Amino acid sequence: MKIAVLGVWHVHVADYTSKALELGEVIGFYEKDDELANEFKKTHDIHRFATVEELLSSDAEGVIVCSATSDHVEDIIRIAKAKKNIFTEKVLALTDADCDRIEAAIKENGVSFTISLVQKYIGSRLAVKNVVDSGELGKINYMRFRNCHSGSVYDWLPRHFYDLDQCGGGAMIDLGAHGMYLTEWILGMPVSASSEFTVSCENEAVKVKNADLVEDNAVTVMSFANGAIAVNETGFVSQYSPVTLEVYGEKGYVRMENNSVIKCTAATNGIITEVPVPPSLPFPIEQFLMGNILPGCSIKEAKALTRMMTMAYKN
Repeated sequence: MKIAVLGVWHVHVADYTSKALELGEVIGFYEKDDELANEFKKTHDIHRFATVEELLSSDAEGVIVCSATSDHVEDIIRIAKAKKNIFTEKVLALTDADCDRIEAAIKENGVSFTISLVQKYIGSRLAVKNVVDSGELGKINYMRFRNCHSGSVYDWLPRHFYDLDQCGGGAMIDLGAHGMYLTEWILGMPVSASSEFTVSCENEAVKVKNADLVEDNAVTVMSFANGAIAVNETGFVSQYSPVTLEVYGEKGYVRMENNSVIKCTAATNGIITEVPVPPSLPFPIEQFLMGNILPGCSIKEAKALTRMMTMAYKN
């Protein structure tokens, strides 16, 4: 597939572009910010389109969207109207209404759409989902996901990741997105959510970046119609924190830490047992590039993620 890249704002754009070069052809990129464009060209010396119109009129069959989240709605609608397939970084948009506009444009123009909900396709996460789906845990009543990194502590996140207008928030809407879509994958849509957000990092360089004081330490607690509770923990202030996923039911639990999974259930007679981890599936960027899109990264799941984020940020 011939690919163009719209925006190099997101930290994952280099990885997506490298994968596109590996599996196909990248004919160029557009970025309105000269500083970001020049930095990107240091690692990917490909053609820079002068305008969005030049990109949209090119022979690219698909477009990777890595522009600012606040720009997604207009960017993606224009791509859809140009009849080009769409891959986008999460989150899709900042409001439910904007997600509806994007969905309408995708359907009207008959283009394919993929969003990067990558954790659903990692073997250890699939192992947890398999245990839950087997019914071995009985009725699910609690879930916890923790995913943190040290981007603020060691100041390696780009400045614009602290821009409230462009991002819509801080750690929760960025890194916390993984916990949100995994929660919806396992428990469905919550009926209510309550969050605690703080600014924890004392790095002076980050304080200068973070003039808007978006949160770097965050937790959202969600409740569900069946009485279950889910906790999503995230932040930019924890080094070496393992990625942890725990699901509890009336008959036991399953727990993942990084790529190791264990369970303890009535079926194992209360004995802690290692859970086999299946191979990871192709990540969404690979699915998009190869034209083989698996369930779980469609417009439906993209809209659900934005819905959950709006609930998390209401308070």
